[in-house]
Amino acid sequence: MPKTKETENEIKSSPGKNTGSILVAEDSAIYRHLIGAHLQEWGFRFACAKDGREAWKLLMERDAPRLALLDWVLPEIDGVEICRRLRRRSGDEPYTYTILLTAKNRKQEMLEAMDAGIDDFLAKPFDPLELKARLLVGQRIVALQQKLVSANNALRFAAKHDFLTEAWNRAEIVAFMQREIARARRDATPVGIILVDVDHFKSVNDEFGHETGDCVLKEITKRLSATMREYDGLGRYGGEEFLMVIPGCDLATTVRRANQIRELISNQPVQTQLGAIDVTVSMGATVAEPSTSVELLLRRADAALYQAKRNGRNRVEQASDTAAEVGAS
Repeated sequence: MPKTKETENEIKSSPGKNTGSILVAEDSAIYRHLIGAHLQEWGFRFACAKDGREAWKLLMERDAPRLALLDWVLPEIDGVEICRRLRRRSGDEPYTYTILLTAKNRKQEMLEAMDAGIDDFLAKPFDPLELKARLLVGQRIVALQQKLVSANNALRFAAKHDFLTEAWNRAEIVAFMQREIARARRDATPVGIILVDVDHFKSVNDEFGHETGDCVLKEITKRLSATMREYDGLGRYGGEEFLMVIPGCDLATTVRRANQIRELISNQPVQTQLGAIDVTVSMGATVAEPSTSVELLLRRADAALYQAKRNGRNRVEQASDTAAEVGAS
């Protein structure tokens, strides 16, 4: 049976490796030694804390244990208060399952602990098999919670992103555009808008098949994304159309960036299972002024894109007042 001090030192020397492990917060060296010996025998990974402050610090680490065995009476911060603090954290934080070790048995005290968010109790002195059973239950609940979080994150992602390209979907990119225009009005700064259309995309689908067409759209998305700054926005606007929102860019800068992106796409064929395919894009560029509405901006960008296609494709056209009127008519 290992010495308690040696066990604790070993745990402390392995920071960042506590994911899926158990935190044992116990001020009694005898109980730390006893619990640690059982956990080691059963194959659990664990970390030990001698007081509440140390326990709280371990629970706030990035790879903190998700199951905590807390003594009720601890120096600095007691077990119930630790649990209360855990439950006050943001709902986005991973859940920590808590088991309270206690010699207390008054109903009012148990109610206080439950109200603080304690998940389970274990009376001192405890039966080792009961301890193991409760830990196994806790681990199953933590695993289930992690699966639910993953599923919820996947649903959130699906609600905002295009399933094929993983760029933002139409609703999300338009919402981003609206937010950036509102911000630009407050700050009196421009917002560049670029509408991108893959040239002759129907021919790609007809000649090579839809699977190859999907490959082309994914690669175009990848190349567009590679040109984006951290605060730019990119979304699949429809079929083979993409909408780019680039805050802080006037019209000249927007057109220059659009041409750089166009060249990036046209200069390198897209590699597919059926071989290399030359792909080009046409682009319509405009800029949001303080009084410009989202609807007018999209009409301007669409009119400029139409002009680019009419003028031979694989080019960038910028919106003019005349183009806006054409698009609005």
